[in-house]
Amino acid sequence: MAEPLEGITVIEMTIAIQGPAAALYLRDMGAEVIKIEPPVGDGSRYIRGRQNGNPIETMSPQFVAVNRGKRSICLDIHTKLGKQAVISLLQEADVFLTNYREPALEKMGLSYDLLKEDFPNLIYASVNGFGPKGPASNKAMLDGVACSRGGLVHHTGHPDSGPAFPGAVIIDTAGAMQLSLGIMTALLSRERHGLGQRVQTSALGASLWLQQWELTHVSMTGATLARHGNHHPNIPGFYGVYATKDAGWITLAQVMSQEAWDALCIFIEAWDLAIDERFQTPGQRLGEGITEADTFEIRNILTNAFQDKKLQEWEEFLNSQPEIIWERVRSWGDVLEDEQNVANDYLAEIKVPGIGAVKTVGNLVSLSETPGSVKGSPPELGEGNNEILANRNFSISQIMEIENNALKERNERLASLFTMTKPGLMG
Repeated sequence: MAEPLEGITVIEMTIAIQGPAAALYLRDMGAEVIKIEPPVGDGSRYIRGRQNGNPIETMSPQFVAVNRGKRSICLDIHTKLGKQAVISLLQEADVFLTNYREPALEKMGLSYDLLKEDFPNLIYASVNGFGPKGPASNKAMLDGVACSRGGLVHHTGHPDSGPAFPGAVIIDTAGAMQLSLGIMTALLSRERHGLGQRVQTSALGASLWLQQWELTHVSMTGATLARHGNHHPNIPGFYGVYATKDAGWITLAQVMSQEAWDALCIFIEAWDLAIDERFQTPGQRLGEGITEADTFEIRNILTNAFQDKKLQEWEEFLNSQPEIIWERVRSWGDVLEDEQNVANDYLAEIKVPGIGAVKTVGNLVSLSETPGSVKGSPPELGEGNNEILANRNFSISQIMEIENNALKERNERLASLFTMTKPGLMG
């Protein structure tokens, strides 16, 4: 069966998450994705994270997560043949995708202004930390700093313990989603209007996109929206996360019908709450027309009620009430075994050298007639050099020179790193 992006070639020059994850979506939808890596490879190949007992030579989970199914070419673009190889790849490309900073791209001769003259139909897609303009346009970025500048960190956490990071690198990933959406839009525009163009977005922009309601609320009302811990800063009422007697956690979001509200009140033996005029409609239960004192009171009642019963008791009751919107708070280990994720093919099983079969996030967009698919494992560094470059008319001797140049640069970089990390030379 045909896939949506069959015949589209993407040349990816990226690191970390934001760029690679955007290219991953295009790969799942059928595009050929060729990842150009420097001599030492994408640095995320080596990020081990915590509690990682895998062999030291094993690809990192971060790299595996966002690079599955791609091809890898390893070269030194600062050499004549390396640069020639990149230009050769671009001659047959539909998309050039990068999250390198602009000064680096200009130094390599890969800025948009240089490439658009020779490749007028190319979709040149770039993503960075803080947007293409302004004083921070070339500032280095990791997920947490974009979260901080965009306001998310300030409004996450408990009021008495200060700001907190979200539990995942959501802004990097959201930036990737925005970039892949922009690329798809540009490809459609090229099909209709015959023009390539530049696509740009940023982690900061993605952060704002994720907070449109909250930011607009502040703009319209002047509200400050302080942190509320296990509750949303802009939602009064009981909407929030509650601990059970046995240290489980449940998110209670809404009670849609009066019958379900009565059942909840009976279950927690809060008889007066069932007829309390402040909470008789779904709107009131989501905070409509109630005071801060009302919010404090209802949250306190439910906090005590949840702590009075075990998680299993709560799940049995809530499963019997389809008009109550709720969910058990699950760990990442739980998520990997969740039957709902399995039923929707949200998880994919791929093979990682040195480990074997592992689960990762799969293709999450379902198309009825031209579906995409998971394309397999992440590439070893430079695994595609011979085949891909030979298909671009590079000779065996040229390919060997490209690989030798990369190996030389890699060895020099690693030797330099080893020297810097000797005792007495660091810290």
